[in-house]
Amino acid sequence: MSEPTERQSPHWHRDGETIRRTVTAPDFRTAIAIVDDIAEQAEAMNHHPDIDIRWRTLHLALTTHDAGGLTDLDHTLAARIDEIVTARGAS
Repeated sequence: MSEPTERQSPHWHRDGETIRRTVTAPDFRTAIAIVDDIAEQAEAMNHHPDIDIRWRTLHLALTTHDAGGLTDLDHTLAARIDEIVTARGAS
């Protein structure tokens, strides 16, 4: 994985044409609540991340498939995800 992108928090790292973040929630219920909150934002933006759930750990990936790489949508959703994670007490 490469360095954090210039437009993102240090939690997001660029991997080719994708930005990725791993989130650790306090427990499984909180992890699912984070996913629910992300889903609301993703639907509102019509931009959907890849999410892998492993107990209380979430692996998130953002890219704009139809544009063939990263766009402002990815950076905007990443910022919203950061807000959700903080609000839910995850890291």
